Amino acid sequence: MVLSIINNKGGTGKTTTAVSLAAALAANGYKTVLVDLDPQSSASISLGVRAGGEFSTAADVLFAGEDLADALHPSGVKLLDIVPGDPELANTDLMLADNPDRAFVLDSALESVRRFFDFIICDCPPSLSLLSVNALVACDAYIVPMTAEYLALEGLVDLTGTLTRIEEGLGVRPELLGILFTMVNSMTHGTKEYRAAISVMKAVKERFGDAVFKHIIRRDVRLAEAPAEGKCIFEYSPKTRGARSYELFAQAVLERCSRKEG
Repeated sequence: MVLSIINNKGGTGKTTTAVSLAAALAANGYKTVLVDLDPQSSASISLGVRAGGEFSTAADVLFAGEDLADALHPSGVKLLDIVPGDPELANTDLMLADNPDRAFVLDSALESVRRFFDFIICDCPPSLSLLSVNALVACDAYIVPMTAEYLALEGLVDLTGTLTRIEEGLGVRPELLGILFTMVNSMTHGTKEYRAAISVMKAVKERFGDAVFKHIIRRDVRLAEAPAEGKCIFEYSPKTRGARSYELFAQAVLERCSRKEG
């Protein structure tokens, strides 16, 4: 199954979610590949992999037509491979402008490896560029991480509307697997900050219902520290609240994927 982690707003914990979900799925015995579609290559860096001349990247796959299997790189996590990001991905809209099938390039590239993996996780850039459109077309379902803030709520409404228009325009129908609240502060009950966060979460729940994951990801300094060490949270600090939260989230994803396939 191909899952895209998408949000056109930065600072939502999108890459942390993509890396942690991919690592958690691998820990559960599922052969997984993480495709880093962000020009900043944050997911790759988070797993200690940096683009270089010695191996291929997502840019080589999308621009030069290299076989995606040749761009697979060990992540250091058992059963988890990664297709590294590349700064060149920032030029995707220009590089694919003359390609009539520009929105389907990633989908075609994934065909050679789909049968070898249980899960393919695509980490999208914080924008609705052609990269994100490719990830949306290629995926079976997408997950939207968001913060419990009012501006994030406004951004979510805009995002879902835009995704619907893209889906209708391209004739694709990926499903919203769920909305995940991330980076939620531990707040004292009754404070202004607490009331504001609860108000946002309630509004999202009212609008999207069961699409909202019950599990939330609270702020954890260990989640912020792990990328600097080139490790996922389960390697860096497996007994922390952040690790446990993403373990529970991965279980929720597996349950929803099971229902979807069933």
